[in-house]
Amino acid sequence: MPESAIRSSLLEDPYLAPYAAIIRRRARAAAEKAAQLSNGVERLSEFACAHEYYGLHRHDGGWVFREWAPNAAGIWLVGDFSGWRVDDSFRLSRLPGRNVWEIFLPDERLRHGQFYRLEMAWNGGRGERIPAYARRVVQDPETLLFAAQVWDPEPYVWKADNFKVPQRAPLVYEAHVGMAQDKPAVGSYAEFREKVLPRIVAAGYNTLQLMAVMEHPYYGSFGYHVSSFFACSSRFGTPEELKALVTRRIWQVWP
Repeated sequence: MPESAIRSSLLEDPYLAPYAAIIRRRARAAAEKAAQLSNGVERLSEFACAHEYYGLHRHDGGWVFREWAPNAAGIWLVGDFSGWRVDDSFRLSRLPGRNVWEIFLPDERLRHGQFYRLEMAWNGGRGERIPAYARRVVQDPETLLFAAQVWDPEPYVWKADNFKVPQRAPLVYEAHVGMAQDKPAVGSYAEFREKVLPRIVAAGYNTLQLMAVMEHPYYGSFGYHVSSFFACSSRFGTPEELKALVTRRIWQVWP
């Protein structure tokens, strides 16, 4: 929404008149941030869908990986497939005149389940990084280090294609998948689906708000320290198990 539209819609309320200067300042800041985020694309919505372009994807029978890295001097994929060594056959190329790095790989170079990170060089240094748009990130139980994971299972079959949000007031139940169990351990998506969700419905709630779904390094943060915005937390299970929680049970118990 343009800054002028934001101001006019808010300032129609006479009770907000004493705060007009603050509203204008915040509207300008919002408009400037939107312009910054949408730089190089036509609409802010395109930026919001950047995960469909960046990261690791299937492409023409093989793979394509892209990363936005304006200050990088060189980027390589390193992982199980390269013995965790820098291999120039996995080196990304910078697209001309852009801050985008890209590599295309044939199908046999990567396999489902393999772990990887980015080896990134910049002026004055280098180091390993988790891809910003990774869709699956897993913590090693021994080293406690995180790595992205090639995730390419059979496509999940959604079971609630015809679901429509009922026209009713939401009665919201907030829950944390890992902490919602009776057992002294981290719960899973599957356990929540089978053991907890039916109790929430029986208590009369019709809306579920799940905490800590996006990947986060510190479990004690309750999920507020997000590190991978496009990866559901692997602590609780696989993406397909989260999808089963969202579709099968909610579809059945909240028709």
